[in-house]
Amino acid sequence: MPLAPDDSLPTADGLVFRPLAPTDLEAWLALIVRIAAAERAHWHETRSELAVFFEDTVNPAAENTLAGVESSGALRAFARVSKNPSGTKAAVFGGVDPQWQRRGIGAAVLAWQEARVRARFAADGVPNPLVRTYTEEDNPSHTALLRQGGYSVTRYYSEMLRPLAEIPVVPAPAGLRIEPFTPDLAEAVRLAHNEAFADHWGSEPRSVQQWGFLLRNEDLRTDWSAVALDDATGAVAGYQLSMYDPERFDREGRWEGYTELLGVRRAWRGRGIAPALLADAMARYKAAGMDHACLDVDTENPTGALGLYQGMGYRPLRRTLAWDKLL
Repeated sequence: MPLAPDDSLPTADGLVFRPLAPTDLEAWLALIVRIAAAERAHWHETRSELAVFFEDTVNPAAENTLAGVESSGALRAFARVSKNPSGTKAAVFGGVDPQWQRRGIGAAVLAWQEARVRARFAADGVPNPLVRTYTEEDNPSHTALLRQGGYSVTRYYSEMLRPLAEIPVVPAPAGLRIEPFTPDLAEAVRLAHNEAFADHWGSEPRSVQQWGFLLRNEDLRTDWSAVALDDATGAVAGYQLSMYDPERFDREGRWEGYTELLGVRRAWRGRGIAPALLADAMARYKAAGMDHACLDVDTENPTGALGLYQGMGYRPLRRTLAWDKLL
């Protein structure tokens, strides 16, 4: 879609702004790594997660990304905006090179993102444009930028951890079996995920393209992932998809298996499928040499996920904050 008049590019001393291009990929990743190191971030986007942004047909990079480059051509700032056509929120993320911070660049980039969000909502015919972004709780500079910009915390996500020295044995509930995730189950699991998360705060259905991006993620471990299948119908009742970050040990000093997604469809809830999937995941992690299991949870999840994880031995480690602003 063409840029609206209020989508003018930011101005910042020493930088020229333009959309990100596929040829920026390596420089973009390097910039994100520099920012993460300076902020002592516990996670950052991977190469494959950045690469798919140039394939996203719903959020074309030419209109929804920003690169701030200095005269030498070095990338010093970036931004991205994403929104589903019928969605009631837009997600934004961005960053500024540590050596270029405190020059007003972050505020200028954020203002561009908000203008872009307004244009996206107007084009989709959706009222009340809402911006959402996320920060780690121990990131004071990013937190200050958002507070000054009129954002407020609307949700807390807790990263939880448990050692794998001893793991629970939880059999599959009667009438169900747990099987390894295989590519032929990918679409059924996508549909199961969309159904399972339909009542989760902030969740939106994942399209075939978005699901494909997830399945291509370089950190996804399909051999650590599993599905719970109904014996009578073969339907996917629940699922868990796991990831492994090879840089995690250097940052944290732990070998961790990470449960990226865990869901149970409504008709099968209350039968113990989630604990069985988690126990199965732990066994897979331990067999692969991991010494900890990790996951994140919305602390206000209405399905009782926090209590489930605590009962399975997970303990809070740190928090991520969700910030909203109604434009």
